[in-house]
Amino acid sequence: MKPFDFYLITDPHYFKSELGARGEEYDKFMRYEQKCFAETASINRAVFDYLKTADEADTLLIAGDLSFNGEMESHLEFIEMLRDLKKSGKRIFVITADHDFNEHPFAIDESGWLEPEGTPREKLFDLYYEFGFEDAIAVDRQHLSYVAQLTDGIRLLALNNDGADDGRRRFDDAQIAWIKEQTAKAREDGQMMIAMNHFPLLPGKPIFSIINTAIQMDSATVSPMLADEGVHLVFTGHMHNQSINMITTEAGNRFYDVCTGSTIADPSVIRHVHIENKSTVEVKTIPAPDFEWDTGGKTCKEYLSDLFDNMILNMLLDLRDNPYNVLRKVGAGDKEKLFPVVSKAGKILNKITVGKLCRLMWIKCDKSIRKMPLKDFAAQLVREAFEGNPSFTEGTPKGDVFITFLKRIHPFIKKVNVKTYTGEKADICELLKTSAGSYGIDDYNAVLTLE
Repeated sequence: MKPFDFYLITDPHYFKSELGARGEEYDKFMRYEQKCFAETASINRAVFDYLKTADEADTLLIAGDLSFNGEMESHLEFIEMLRDLKKSGKRIFVITADHDFNEHPFAIDESGWLEPEGTPREKLFDLYYEFGFEDAIAVDRQHLSYVAQLTDGIRLLALNNDGADDGRRRFDDAQIAWIKEQTAKAREDGQMMIAMNHFPLLPGKPIFSIINTAIQMDSATVSPMLADEGVHLVFTGHMHNQSINMITTEAGNRFYDVCTGSTIADPSVIRHVHIENKSTVEVKTIPAPDFEWDTGGKTCKEYLSDLFDNMILNMLLDLRDNPYNVLRKVGAGDKEKLFPVVSKAGKILNKITVGKLCRLMWIKCDKSIRKMPLKDFAAQLVREAFEGNPSFTEGTPKGDVFITFLKRIHPFIKKVNVKTYTGEKADICELLKTSAGSYGIDDYNAVLTLE
C-alpha cells in the first residue's frame, strides 16, 4: 500500500440560521451552551472554504451530528455545501448520528420556541447517499453503516450507532455480525481497515469513563473486539473534546481512539491524518479558520473559548442567583430545600480567590495564581479538559493546587460508589487528576504505532 492522507472533522451541527436563532429565549438557551447556534453556518462555511483549497489530501471524513438537531432545512443546506466541496475535487465520507434525525427539532426567534420540519431517520440514507453509501463496497442499511475503499490497501469501516431502535446507542448482534464479516474480508484481502464511529469507543478523558452518555454503549467489549479483528484505529466525535487514547487488549493488540473537537465549539479544529503504512499513522491538528461574524475582534479560537468559559461562569452565577436553574439541569429542580445551600455555595465560589481557598484548606499556593478568581480557575480547568493537552499537570502551580485539593477531599469522595464503563470501582479523585493534566498521548499531534 502507498501512503495515504485525509482530513477529518466532526460534529458540524449545521443550522440554517434563517430558521431562527435570536431573541430573549435564545439568549437564555445560550447561557448554558458550549456550542454555537446562530454562528454555525458561518463557521462551517469557513472550514469548507479552507478545505476546498487544502491540497495535502483529497478525502474528507465527517464523524456524525451533521445537523444541529435534525432540521430538514439544515440538512438540505448542508448537503449543498457538501456538493460544492465535492466539486472542488474532494471525496467525502460521512456518517450520521443522533442529532441528525428528530421529528420535533427546535429553533428560536423573538416569538419564542419554534418547531421547524424535522427529519425521520429513514430519510438519512437517501439524503446522504452520495457521501459514502454510493461508493461503498458493503452497506448495512439498517444501521446506516458501510465500508468504503479509501485507496488501494485501506478500507474505512463507517459505523452508525444512533440508538434508533431502543435509544441505547449500542451495537446489536446483527451489527456485530456484519462488522466481523467485513473485518474478516479485509484481512482476507490484505487490507488495512480503520473505523469511524460517532460515539467515542474509549473515554476522551478519564473522568468521562463514569459518564454513560460520554462513550459508546458496550465499548468495553466492542473496542477490544475491533482491535483483535484487526481494526486498530477509530476516529470519533460526540463529546466535542480533543483527545487521543489507547488500550492494549489481552491478546496484545493496540486500539487507538482519536476523538476530535466539534467545528462549532471549542476547540474548533480539522484533523489531517497521514497513513504511512499499516503500522504508522501520523495525526496533525489544524485550527479552524476565522469566520465571518461580529466577533468583537476575536479570533475563532478566542470567540469559542470565551463561549465555553461563559457557559461555566453562568452556571456558577446561577448557583448563587438562581439555584433552581442549575438543579433543574441535573434533575433536582424540585429539591427546594437545597436552594439556600446551593445559593450560599454559589456566593462563595463567585467571590473567593484561589489564594483564599488555599489558605482555608492549608494548601501551598504559588504567588502567580493567588489572586486568580476561583471561578476563572474552575472555568479554565473544565475547558482545558475538553480542549485537550490540559495544563493542570503535577509540577505546575495550578496543577499542584488542584491535586492537593483532591487529596484533601479524597476521604469524603472515596465513599461515593461509582463504576467506570468497564465495571471497575472508580477512584474519582484519580480520574479528576488525570483529566486535568497531560499525562498521556499528545491530543493534537502524534505519531501512532498500530502494530
